[in-house]
Amino acid sequence: MKILFSHVRFGALAGAEANAFITATELGKKGHDIGILHGPPTGKNEAGWSQTFPHRFALGSGPDVRSSVRKALKEFKPDVVYVHKLAELDAIEELVNSGIPLVRMVHDHDIYCMRSYKYNYRTREICDRPATPYCIFPCLAFVARNRDGGFPLKYVSYSQKKREIRLNHQFKRMVVVTTFMRDELLKNGFDADRIEIHAPVPRPGDASIRSEFSSRNLILYAGQIIRGKGVDVLLEALAKVKEPFECIILGDGNHKAYCEDLNQKLGLESKVHFKGFVPQEELKSYYKECSVVALSSVWPEPIATIGLEVMRYALPVVAFDAGGIRDWLEDGHNGYLVPWMDREAFASRLDELLKDKKKAREMGENGLKLVSERYDFERYICDLEDMFGQVIQENGASKANS
Repeated sequence: MKILFSHVRFGALAGAEANAFITATELGKKGHDIGILHGPPTGKNEAGWSQTFPHRFALGSGPDVRSSVRKALKEFKPDVVYVHKLAELDAIEELVNSGIPLVRMVHDHDIYCMRSYKYNYRTREICDRPATPYCIFPCLAFVARNRDGGFPLKYVSYSQKKREIRLNHQFKRMVVVTTFMRDELLKNGFDADRIEIHAPVPRPGDASIRSEFSSRNLILYAGQIIRGKGVDVLLEALAKVKEPFECIILGDGNHKAYCEDLNQKLGLESKVHFKGFVPQEELKSYYKECSVVALSSVWPEPIATIGLEVMRYALPVVAFDAGGIRDWLEDGHNGYLVPWMDREAFASRLDELLKDKKKAREMGENGLKLVSERYDFERYICDLEDMFGQVIQENGASKANS
């Protein structure tokens, strides 16, 4: 198969880029011809991306968008286009009009949410509505933060968001990572028969790395430190923990300074330590001492892949019940799923696992078994390969019958 990936960036950056890269790499190893229609470079691992994507086509901007898409399709002649994050509607429309079968990887809530994260920044409430005029009032989602510099706010068009949804309705498949994400698409009118769940699977963990569940009582948080990740809520929960503990918070973000100040106000400086961003290999060293992983997200996580990662190392997880986390975190089996924003309950569950190391170890082993059986990397790639073959076949049959 000739598979053309499409993404807003070129190079490593975050989870969406990691998923596109590893998927393309593995499909290339299976003998498929891989190309990419891409936006600006990230400056990270571009050499690796160039090797994985031997056919590369830069996505133009403004009036050049449509012509750059047409050029890529004409020169590469893909059998299927696999779209990752792509917000340029003229580019999407050009892909739709091409008649080539399209598959969309839904990494987050961008397609159907004007805020892009289904979470009210002011109230912190999770939105459970589809895209409707409610987004305009009272949600006021047409006013968003401008992360591109200049004026701090920007206008988001409701009519353009509805146009984006209509264009994506025409994709042959929408790939989601959890049942929660599938349900969000269903709310917005997507065809259930065109939605498939293929969770992004981390590679197997290092079997030689297992926690000793020592008396250090180490609680670990690893992820971005932005408001939706709820690190401030985690700190407020930690202030209620009764067992002796140490917590290490790994990661960076625009909410870090606020959380460090809150940490001091809560009197947790001797117990909670901010270590900043650490590379993947260094992250593993913390797993050796960890007793429980805290996942404090208060926005509706599509899946929270850090949970799948730490289960590979037989570690239990305590998390708020937000978004797609419940797809892999089974309350009382491989950790605890805590009612949203309930700091008392979060602290109580942490206390329970710190006090009862036998239970913590058993839950960690349950998690390892669950992730090994349910999230198999080779099966993930084969399932995607089969799906691409199916949509190509369906498209050919449709043309033959027209």
